[in-house]
Amino acid sequence: MIDATRPSAPPRRILVVDDDAGMRDSLEDLLSAAGWTVTTFGRAATALAKLPEVNPDVVLADVRMPGMSGLELLRELAKPEMPPVVLISAHGDIPMAVTAVQEGAYSFVEKPYEPHRLLSIVQHAADQFRMAADTKRLRARLASLSGLDRVLLGQTEEIRTLRQDVLDLAESEAPVLLVGETGTGKELVARALHDLGARPGGPFVAINCATLEQDRFEMEMFGAKDGPRGFLGEADRGSLFLDEICSCPERVQAKLLRAIETGTFNPVGADSGASSDFRLISASNLEPEKAVREGLLRADVFYRINTFVLRLPPLRQRLEDLPLLYSHFLDEFAAVYEIEPPQTSHEDMAALLAHDWPGNVRELRHVAERHVLAARRGRGSAAEAMSNDQQRSEFPGTLREAVAAFEREMVGRAIRAHSGRMDAAAEALGIGRRTLNEKIVKLGLDKDNWL
Repeated sequence: MIDATRPSAPPRRILVVDDDAGMRDSLEDLLSAAGWTVTTFGRAATALAKLPEVNPDVVLADVRMPGMSGLELLRELAKPEMPPVVLISAHGDIPMAVTAVQEGAYSFVEKPYEPHRLLSIVQHAADQFRMAADTKRLRARLASLSGLDRVLLGQTEEIRTLRQDVLDLAESEAPVLLVGETGTGKELVARALHDLGARPGGPFVAINCATLEQDRFEMEMFGAKDGPRGFLGEADRGSLFLDEICSCPERVQAKLLRAIETGTFNPVGADSGASSDFRLISASNLEPEKAVREGLLRADVFYRINTFVLRLPPLRQRLEDLPLLYSHFLDEFAAVYEIEPPQTSHEDMAALLAHDWPGNVRELRHVAERHVLAARRGRGSAAEAMSNDQQRSEFPGTLREAVAAFEREMVGRAIRAHSGRMDAAAEALGIGRRTLNEKIVKLGLDKDNWL
């Protein structure tokens, strides 16, 4: 039964170019009878000029024609966005066919042609072209919905490559490891991989391993008998994002490895196992190889999660993108606060470019928001917004932030006092070596900066 409410696909369009009027009529009759919308021309130059107007799904062109030949037309159309070209000739031979295909022809047909074969070739060519166009449109639409533009906006080679890698890897179910400093947008990239992948309707479960209490880590991750389901169970048929995976305790890493490999795990206190079908995305603000050497990440876990590795560059390494990013964030927050975006002066830009941006794109975004808020009151500049950020970092706003700042200072001083000898630093602090390693990861502390 035909569903009258479902729109049918538009008829395929073909542009036929042949200087022989009889051949044009014959091809038009054959293709029209097969349901094609046919446009014919006797000269290749005329067909090329009319191409945008016809907007064909495939071009069928004779090889030998007065003026521009079919091969010359092919060279003009040998671009990814152009329709495929099928060449046809009564003078065809093997060398000509090889040349045509090498120069980008979809196929080559000799006259007199076999109707069914010709129809099959142009049908496949048109289907391939439409599928590629549909995929391109879908990717563009999904990329705009994924949040990539907020974090991966820019034109540097690293960012263009990263955007394409995210789009390509989204279609895979293989584990992805994101490596980048705090504030580079690892969670948003992970969410984009989920939204663009095969499980967009499933759950996206994001866990920052550094924020989980050590004594509850296993229960939070795997769940418990007659208790919470756990993050792995919640991620069933979706994606599990483990941020700062190097903070995961070693005893849990071994159990996590089994869950990654088999999809099964044992909730705490349960007599029987549970299962979960999830796609794993991990992230680390440390170089994973270094984390393995220092005992923060098991080597077998590392080799299981690093099927694909995406590196997010810090903002200081792509300052060419900073003006575009800052303008984007000013526009975004101006719309939120319903004011005109403030102008960015030369002094503003000089201050922005001189900063080293330890908080990366996240920090830049906060500066832009403060700039807009100040502009709403009729004052403010980028330099003042940055100064406000520095003052806030000197005086933590919450008790947790204050404790973290104190611990960071104490751990850093111990590392410096003992010249990087971690066992000695841990002993001086009155904690174990593993606890020290876990604190270094949780606090985002780069010990090399203290040496």
